[in-house]
Amino acid sequence: MATNTHQNLASGRIARTGVLTVSDTRTASNDTSGRIICRLLLRAGHEVREQAIVRDEPDAIGAYLDRWIGREDMDLILLTGGTGLARRDTTIEVVAARFDRELDGFGELFRMLSWKQIGPAAMMSRATAGLAGRTLLFAMPGSSAAVRLAMTELIVPEIAHLLWVVQDG
Repeated sequence: MATNTHQNLASGRIARTGVLTVSDTRTASNDTSGRIICRLLLRAGHEVREQAIVRDEPDAIGAYLDRWIGREDMDLILLTGGTGLARRDTTIEVVAARFDRELDGFGELFRMLSWKQIGPAAMMSRATAGLAGRTLLFAMPGSSAAVRLAMTELIVPEIAHLLWVVQDG
């Protein structure tokens, strides 16, 4: 019952979002996952304040996060890419170093839902989320299917409630 009341209080909140694609190969012309994130946010009535592509280099990723975290006009940062086990996948370490609080349930639920689609390979995802100050951060894999799953099943349905909890709850 309390959750429904909280979700009602949260309804209508607009997320002001930064979208960061982490990749050594993506460009504006082939960043499908970044476009999916933006399209789903806009379709749900949220705002994309900035969108960028950055190489999978810890300092480069960190520079974007440090500029965006805590901005008055940005509540949410969504990252795609660099979340696997490859040597160049550094997104998780950079993002987690900025968390004040982790949102463990996001990664757990993402891997559970992903397992239904891709089987045991889901265990290789290190998708994570958390709070840095009053800014929510979500790090998703780089594949379009993974981004669509995370956005449609977990993030978009819960954005307004998450913002209410962080800002007013």
